[in-house]
Amino acid sequence: MFGKLKAAGPASVGQQGESLACQYLARLGYRILVKNYRTKLGEIDIVAEDQGTLAFVEVKTRRGHQCGHPFEAVTPAKWRQISKAALQYLAETGREAHPARFDVVAITIAGEAEPVFELVKNAFDLSYGE
Repeated sequence: MFGKLKAAGPASVGQQGESLACQYLARLGYRILVKNYRTKLGEIDIVAEDQGTLAFVEVKTRRGHQCGHPFEAVTPAKWRQISKAALQYLAETGREAHPARFDVVAITIAGEAEPVFELVKNAFDLSYGE
């Protein structure tokens, strides 16, 4: 349905996962605004709009659960990094007052099977810590 991932190195798997996540989110009605928003403070995989709310989306792609579930890679340190980048995005775009949330898309690839997508909306709160 969304395509297959080719055998490749970790960076390539991540890039392909982000592309699949964009297709998945678009099918759910999200409007993709920015892919790979980068700042000195951090990176956001996808910035999208979902029914009037900005969604800062972290994507984690795995080839199985041998190293744990993809959601396990979204740690409090990652929340802080994404939060800082999100605050900068809001300031740069003048959308500080716009409703926003943090979503996570986990994609699991198992052999030749179709990718399995899991979405958690509002997966974590804005984190200001160090």
